[in-house]
Amino acid sequence: MTEIKRKGARSTKDIPTDILVQLNRGEIETANLVEWLAVDQRLLLENLLVEHQRADYLKPILFKIDQLKKQTVNTINEAIGTGLFEQAIQNNDKEFLAIISKHSADLVRCWATYTIGRNEKLNITEMLKQIQSFSADKHFGVREINWLAVRAKIAQNLTKSIDILSAWTSNQNENIRRFTTEATRPRGVWCEHIEELKQTPELALSILEPLKSDTSKYVQDSVGNWLNDASKTQPEFVQKLCQCWEKGSGTKETKYIIKKALRTINKE
Repeated sequence: MTEIKRKGARSTKDIPTDILVQLNRGEIETANLVEWLAVDQRLLLENLLVEHQRADYLKPILFKIDQLKKQTVNTINEAIGTGLFEQAIQNNDKEFLAIISKHSADLVRCWATYTIGRNEKLNITEMLKQIQSFSADKHFGVREINWLAVRAKIAQNLTKSIDILSAWTSNQNENIRRFTTEATRPRGVWCEHIEELKQTPELALSILEPLKSDTSKYVQDSVGNWLNDASKTQPEFVQKLCQCWEKGSGTKETKYIIKKALRTINKE
């Protein structure tokens, strides 16, 4: 039986009560950003832990949330994911890590990405290998959180990360290709900047070049945003690269990326 794709409500108040109940139980995925923001992550966590007989994990994770200086969807998401990883490690609970990694609820899979990103035993090669399947997730929320979960480790191991991610640019899955630029954006969104790429964006050319004519608009937007980030600190690099691309690749895809890349420069 084919699953019917829901459109989702346009505002929180319009989410049907039965849908919100199912979301908070982890029985269905969120259909859009409105639903994603409306989920009560504490309640979802409690329901998840009770269902899988791990209720004793709840109190220390809720304490971690309460200690947050700023409670947002993303900070709570990170606190829960980190807390679940800590509890699983303390209890040698690999089974539970596997459960949340394959869970039907997108927010639970979001938490699972932090069990990879916070695992200090993984080197950057192992971490990126494990996170790749999440970068291909069908749900937008998981795809956004998954690069956030490993970005700090990427920044700490930039040369090796770029070397690995460069190979991903030829992957058939557009979501995996998009991860390569989104995870390394110099300025990024909701995250710390990568100073090395702000000052020397040419370090990422092995990622950018293969994507300059990518057929996916999803990827094109990310490449354009990457270069727009770089233009705020190294405008000459971005201008010269765009000029080179314009001469060497006259495709509509490249032209679209260039327009997006130069939007800040062209405003000045």
